[in-house]
Amino acid sequence: MTTDTEDRLPLAVSMGEPGGVGTEILLKAWKHFSEMPPGQGPTFFLIDDPMRVERVARAFNADIPIATLSDPSRTQELFPSALPVMALPEDTLGLLKECEFGKALPASAPAVVASIDRAVELISEGAAGGLVTLPIQKEALADAGFAHPGHTEYLEKMTAKTDMPKGVERGAVMILTAGPFRVVPMTVHVSLSEVPALITKERIFRTGLILAQALVRDYGIPAPRIAVAGLNPHAGEGGKLGKEEQETILPAISMLRERGIDAIGPFPADTMFHEEARTKYSAALCMYHDQALIPMKTAAFYAAVNTTLGLPIVRTSPDHGTGLDIAGKGHARPDSLINAIYSADRMVMARNAFQHQTNG
Repeated sequence: MTTDTEDRLPLAVSMGEPGGVGTEILLKAWKHFSEMPPGQGPTFFLIDDPMRVERVARAFNADIPIATLSDPSRTQELFPSALPVMALPEDTLGLLKECEFGKALPASAPAVVASIDRAVELISEGAAGGLVTLPIQKEALADAGFAHPGHTEYLEKMTAKTDMPKGVERGAVMILTAGPFRVVPMTVHVSLSEVPALITKERIFRTGLILAQALVRDYGIPAPRIAVAGLNPHAGEGGKLGKEEQETILPAISMLRERGIDAIGPFPADTMFHEEARTKYSAALCMYHDQALIPMKTAAFYAAVNTTLGLPIVRTSPDHGTGLDIAGKGHARPDSLINAIYSADRMVMARNAFQHQTNG
């Protein structure tokens, strides 16, 4: 979606792990978008140390000017000729002096978190449209005392006091997308042995409800269809290979349908994701992490986008980690980040259009 509008807000990009590939792929993404005709694509600014970003650009011999940004409203003006970088709070800038490629240092964690905090503040103030997060190194943050498993949980806490639109359910839900291919893992970072106990009618219903609302509000799909995966091989084979489908998943699908949501299934996961099958639904609701991510990363390893639904702000991210093993070598691919930026921009515009229609 491309729209030439003067009031199109820029996206805020949080810095992520400074020892990883995040800055490199952002520089490459800026190159991609800066070459587009003015107004024909999203603009964004990074929250980081401008001097550090300049050093990274020089390390890659990248001819990319850096513009220090104090006011997000100047992003559109500066963007065609330089990457706008808003400086981190003064008390965190010095924490990045020891950063080097390939190493995640707990000492830099306060700066990484401050970048996220500032981005959320700017979005809440109406100065930025949405958030794109560069990958963080969770171990380094945890070693520094960061008490959250990752971005999703932290952003859910950060936005807890921000009102959701009337009638829209709150609750962080991960969705992975690659064009029209969309998958949601209902359980995420838990062991496989814990999954059956976590699959309840209420959890399936609530995740499906948040997903259905997001497909309408964030993706502009007026009548979405959700395909629900089974848990067991062959979706339980009529109860012979497990009872979860009959006792839990089917009743949850009925609950969703009673709310007017076009939910179908449960389907055997091994037949849900081939090209023809994917044309028959808007998104797949899966029971656990790998059930969703294996087909997505097989079909779109470099292109997939990680998005958090059910928040009052738009948040997308590249669907990969910090790449410490290849940091500084210059060959990190920006494909997923570029798609994450496009996706955030489209979601912001879709939400604005939905809100206008709702209020209109």
